[in-house]
Amino acid sequence: MALDGLEAAVYASVGRSKLARSNAQLNVVRYADDFIVTGVSKEVLECKVLPAVRQFMAARGLELSEEKTRITNIAEGFDFLGQNVRKYDGKLLIKPAKKSVKSLLDKVREIIKSNASVTQEALIQKLNPVIRGWAMYHRHVVAKASFLSIDSHIWQRLWKWARRRHPTKGARWVRNRYFRVDGHRSWDFATKAPADGRTSGFRLFRAMTIPIARHVKVRGLANPFDSVWTTYFARRRTAKRSVKLFGATPWC
Repeated sequence: MALDGLEAAVYASVGRSKLARSNAQLNVVRYADDFIVTGVSKEVLECKVLPAVRQFMAARGLELSEEKTRITNIAEGFDFLGQNVRKYDGKLLIKPAKKSVKSLLDKVREIIKSNASVTQEALIQKLNPVIRGWAMYHRHVVAKASFLSIDSHIWQRLWKWARRRHPTKGARWVRNRYFRVDGHRSWDFATKAPADGRTSGFRLFRAMTIPIARHVKVRGLANPFDSVWTTYFARRRTAKRSVKLFGATPWC
């Protein structure tokens, strides 16, 4: 709430007229206390927008983080909320940031390393929420290649984990002990299903199983506390459930 009004301050920094705002091509994207301001040139952002933002924040007893604040060209890209925003040959692509990927793999590596002696079932239960949560967060961007790479890295770590547990056993024995066949996938890290047949075994979650679904922005004027928009938000919730269950095209 402290930053409400930031957008107006940014737009006012280039002048009051519609023409001035149009020429500056300003856009503001804000999530809590993290925000991006895009503009037509470095000069506009550096000489007009940045001083206006600093003045706006100073009036509220706040200041910009010098470590996180920088002005860059979209062709070079930047990280925002764990994702990298960059134009490739004029086409804007948003991908999981390298730091975010590294953070996930470091966490997975630590979990596997610190659970060298636990059962396969216990290890899967520790890994699945971490992998699923990360993949769900990035499912709205260009993430398929990252998902595939992550699954490959995790598989390699789990293969080493399994081999170390049985140094006197051959690769075929280890494979039969820890990996299962599921359709076209013959190397699923999973436990055997119980003999009673009433329950299935535990299976490692794969990031690649998450479908990419483009996020549809909420309309700018929409207010969940205004009854006029009740139908709009109800239709959005229904569309989201449809996308999650059936992979349908989201309503906007």
